[in-house]
Amino acid sequence: MEIIVIGGGIGGLTLALALHATGRARRIRVFEAAAEMRALGVGINIGAHAMRELSVLGLEDELVATSCQPEDYAFFTRHGQLVYREPFGKAAGHQWPHISLLRPDLQRVLLGAVRARIGAENFFTGHRCTGVDQSGGKVTAHFAGPDGAALPDAQGDIVIACDGIHSAVRTQFYPDEGPFKFRGYNLWRGVTLHKPFLTGESIARIGARHSTMIIYPLRRNYDGKGNTLYNWVCEIERDVAVPVDWNKPGRLEDFVPTYQDWVFDWMDVPALIKNAQQILSYPMVDRDPLPRWSFGRVTLLGDAAHPMYPQGGNGGAQAILDAATIARLLQSESDPVAMLKAYEEARLPATSQIVVQNRTAPPNLIVDTVEQRTGGKRFEKLEDVITQDEMKTIFDSYRKVVGYNVQQVSRPQG
Repeated sequence: MEIIVIGGGIGGLTLALALHATGRARRIRVFEAAAEMRALGVGINIGAHAMRELSVLGLEDELVATSCQPEDYAFFTRHGQLVYREPFGKAAGHQWPHISLLRPDLQRVLLGAVRARIGAENFFTGHRCTGVDQSGGKVTAHFAGPDGAALPDAQGDIVIACDGIHSAVRTQFYPDEGPFKFRGYNLWRGVTLHKPFLTGESIARIGARHSTMIIYPLRRNYDGKGNTLYNWVCEIERDVAVPVDWNKPGRLEDFVPTYQDWVFDWMDVPALIKNAQQILSYPMVDRDPLPRWSFGRVTLLGDAAHPMYPQGGNGGAQAILDAATIARLLQSESDPVAMLKAYEEARLPATSQIVVQNRTAPPNLIVDTVEQRTGGKRFEKLEDVITQDEMKTIFDSYRKVVGYNVQQVSRPQG
């Protein structure tokens, strides 16, 4: 089977590797719109459910070597008061680690493996997909170069569109879908060198939904002087969305005032932000779940299929799980059309539920609940506000939906 993969991001690269590992694909070609593969973006989390799949592909050791493995997840109010903490990753009993790393490092590892395994000659840059056609048991992908000029078509047995949030293939099948759904929150993200805080391997989520901050480690002793490279994300309620561009530079003056008094004995948040090496902005946008992804010999994957709020590290993780599902079905299903339909039936309901969960009950629902009950004021005794069991139930509910609890991740594949 000849397979065309549209897009060289996390989903597309993982898919190429997973398909290659089956031995069932005669040829795999990946077409990326960017003219060159550049190091873009800041931090990303890959949970144990996705790391399981990357481990099967032989990438775990290389990824662990360039990452941190958080051991606990801690929730705080905007006053810096600890609300809830529990073990994370291997410390929580997972067989595979939860890793936090720079997105360019993840891209580098995946891309290096793709070029080595499917052949560098099968990875094309500067090829922006403009549409697809199907006839005679084949599918043809059309491309344009960076200058807009038409490039030669590519024909194969199936096309899998991993072309991201601005997917041309999705637009072809849903031309009247309209703009992204913006519900009043923008993100600012950055990376900063800072001395280790809390356990040194902690993820910290501070504040309720109207103004939240997440901080997690990317690399220990990054400068050789004992400082850790930290990723941070600020979520702030705003009426107007910033541009839908993962690599849009952000401005300090647009969001720092919100965090000016967030100075705690364990973290000086304004200082962390102001010392950033890089700041990017992005709106909290998604799209409503689709009724179908697969159209004959063409299907959607990752952000092209289910763009979601970047909560809980699920954008990249769900694309990895999509890729693994297609690869497993390729081993058992000889009919390409039936295979893509089975993939849709397996993954569309699960990811649709995550899209809705990230909108309505993301992980910071724990702190939302506490701050609603205290009116946003400091509490004297946490047990007078909320019980540990109630908070555990909230967090467990989210993990169950995204497929991240220990029992789910440990189940046999397939």
